[in-house]
Amino acid sequence: MKLNVWNTILQLSKERGVKPSVIISAIEESLRVASAQYFSHNEPITVSFRPEKGELRVFAVKRVVEKPQDLSSEFSLDEARKIRPAAALGEKIEVDLPADTLGRISARAAKQVILQKVRDAEREKVYVEFAPRIGEIVAGTVRRFENGNILLEVSKTEALYPAWEMIPNEKFSRGDTVRALITQVQKATKGPQILVSRSHPKFLAKLLELEIPEIANGNIEIKDLVRQPGERAKVSVLSRERDIDPIGACIGVKGNRILSISKELQGEKIDVILWSAQPTSYAKAALSPARIDKVLLIDDTEKTMQAIVPRDQLSLAIGKKGINVKLASRLVGWKIDIKQV
Repeated sequence: MKLNVWNTILQLSKERGVKPSVIISAIEESLRVASAQYFSHNEPITVSFRPEKGELRVFAVKRVVEKPQDLSSEFSLDEARKIRPAAALGEKIEVDLPADTLGRISARAAKQVILQKVRDAEREKVYVEFAPRIGEIVAGTVRRFENGNILLEVSKTEALYPAWEMIPNEKFSRGDTVRALITQVQKATKGPQILVSRSHPKFLAKLLELEIPEIANGNIEIKDLVRQPGERAKVSVLSRERDIDPIGACIGVKGNRILSISKELQGEKIDVILWSAQPTSYAKAALSPARIDKVLLIDDTEKTMQAIVPRDQLSLAIGKKGINVKLASRLVGWKIDIKQV
């Protein structure tokens, strides 16, 4: 049977970003499914499809026998001679799907299978592209809003920015560009579900890496990082080079580096502190920007300590709604009680 579908396949391939071979395989599969209505005995169906030459054949091979037992692979001499008048017992004959039938068979079913195969190929392509990019910051364009969530277009692919991954009080409009961290790429029934976040601690870590070359090249290491998205974050750092001041490098001249990151995070305050293996020293630094007189270990087993602060530093040490001391405790891994002197 002569067909003129090669240009259509090439066009579909270009539009969907799917290889022509995938579409050809999908068409072949759809023809096998649809042809089962004609070959009704579970015959192994062969599809010979060469679209570049406009050629298509769908056929099954059967052996001519005197008394057919397996109707999927055998048929009688009388049946065989309807196809080939000179057919003889023991001969194998190719039984073609008639051209008129081939033109009519289940166009709808064939179309469904083709579309499904193309969708499957598109999903796999998206998964292969984005799964290795988990933990990477991407820029997406706001396309629409659904139930408080935002749908972003990232590299011609849809990504979900869920409400629970947003920074409180941030607002976007359709067409805005949003930077976010890829946190998950799931193989869902409707295709890969790409989830992004701006509240995840790793989003801040990646922003620091992008903004501060010393972190990107490994001269400064981020040891710990905790966040209350949109309000405050604490980052402890350590220099791998003696001549590099890790805090100064992170803050930048006149605070330009840390301020640009804070602006990206809706004004989130970012405390950069020096990491220490000594818990009390680490806790004293972690309570920044408050000035701490001293920190006492209370219970090693329970991991509790007490920070002694001057009266004028008490509210700063505790922070609004207790956020400063809570973040410091999370950063250090110890419960910190504040005591005023």
